[in-house]
Amino acid sequence: MNYKLLGRILGKIMILEGILMLAPFAVSIVYNEGPRNVFAFGIPIFALALLGFLLQIPKPKKTSLYQKEGFALTALVWITMTLFGAIPFVINGDIPNYIDACFEIMSGFTTTGSSIINDLTVISHSTLFWRSFSHWIGGMGILVFVLIFIPESDDGSSMHLLRAESPGPQVGKIVSKMKVTSRILYLIYLGMTVLQFIILMCGPLIDYAQTDAAVGIDYRGDKVFHALLTSFGCAGTGGFGFIPNSLEYFSPFAQYVVSIFLILFGCNFALYYLILIGKAKHVLRSEEFKSYLLIVVSAVGLVFTSLIGKLEAFGYSVEEAFRHSLLQVASLMTTAGYSSTDFNLWPTLAITTLVVVMIFGGMAGSTAGGAKVSRLVIAVKGTYVNVRKLINPRYVPKTKFEGKSLEEKTTNDVFAFFTLYFFILMSATLILSCDPINGQTVQVVSDIGGSYEVQHGFFSNFSASLTCISNVGPAFEAVGPYCSFAGYNWFSTLVLTFTMLLGRLEILPVLILFTPRTWKRS
Repeated sequence: MNYKLLGRILGKIMILEGILMLAPFAVSIVYNEGPRNVFAFGIPIFALALLGFLLQIPKPKKTSLYQKEGFALTALVWITMTLFGAIPFVINGDIPNYIDACFEIMSGFTTTGSSIINDLTVISHSTLFWRSFSHWIGGMGILVFVLIFIPESDDGSSMHLLRAESPGPQVGKIVSKMKVTSRILYLIYLGMTVLQFIILMCGPLIDYAQTDAAVGIDYRGDKVFHALLTSFGCAGTGGFGFIPNSLEYFSPFAQYVVSIFLILFGCNFALYYLILIGKAKHVLRSEEFKSYLLIVVSAVGLVFTSLIGKLEAFGYSVEEAFRHSLLQVASLMTTAGYSSTDFNLWPTLAITTLVVVMIFGGMAGSTAGGAKVSRLVIAVKGTYVNVRKLINPRYVPKTKFEGKSLEEKTTNDVFAFFTLYFFILMSATLILSCDPINGQTVQVVSDIGGSYEVQHGFFSNFSASLTCISNVGPAFEAVGPYCSFAGYNWFSTLVLTFTMLLGRLEILPVLILFTPRTWKRS
């Protein structure tokens, strides 16, 4: 294990996080939030800069990383980012409990969007900004960003970092140089974020008459701030709310814009590069892209159909039913977790569809979470090949994906991922079932059902575990879109925090980090 090199890269990450914290630090000054909020970000900025500088002092003899080191470093970076990123919430008092603060910022960096905050109206602008900005930071990956600036080694060490942090069963460069690949990805990411912000600013964002009546706060002067946070959340497919009830009070125009951009950010960013270089035909031939669109259209159709017969009960018009169906499918499939209505009360078919798309997630190489559509396609094809082989032992197995034959190792890795995914999902559910909150009732104030009670039980725990490992955000029942995760005790909160990390890094880097053999000297 090359400890000095790991420390050096970790030090760069810490300095970078300190630099990124200057943004919410500036927000606290702009909104004149007082010395406490200024110090809340100033103290960790100083600590990160100092520790990061000290870690730069030891000079490593070797500048290459093995795969296990790259994977372990990736998990360690995300944990370090979380431990320091939670400090401002504790200092300014917005989230006094440090474990809860770690849950909140881990939810931000992993683009999950689950929250332990019950009342957003009392949260400072700087905290709201840092939460949503963490989505943008974590969406494309912090190490992918760092690869732009660190020297690229000849032995391909940087590829291990990209493979550990980037989602999907197969990770590769879109151009020959890793550094150039990272730059292209981030320029596309930044460009799409800016484009969404501009479009949101061109139309009505929030229905201020509703917020004045329901929330009692005048948000008219915060349009730029809210458009920016919305763009951060969509780009990273994170979905932290910054006004009560997520996107319920957003205008129809803004809800449609959010839905469309969520679907776009759920696509593989390599496809956008192909479009930019004039190879749009290759995008239309993409097997994963066609499967992704088919699932989105089918899911919207199923949810919309299930709502058509309940329009009067929910108080929807046909257009509203379609808009809510589109937004919730786009939000939960791309694992953003925004909500425009209380889908907790929707028909069973709609809820089941949303649970299924939560598992699928977006495309590999996107900012979305979940298992990824590419893995689903490979798993289906791999199963078919195995069945054919059982029927005809002479059949030569050949699994193809995107026009190329896959190695047997890739297919086996996909099956292994799904095995670990569901094992962790059920293990987390089992642990949550021991929490004292089980059996208690939660009062929910809904936009379509008035006030109602829901009991915390199995489906609450299962959906909480599923939403964390898939990095979605809201769950169902007692942890639904109009509730929070604040009721869980400290141990359950830690388990869910760890589950979010496992989901974002797709399990293996975290397991490698905590395997004792990883740290033995070879």
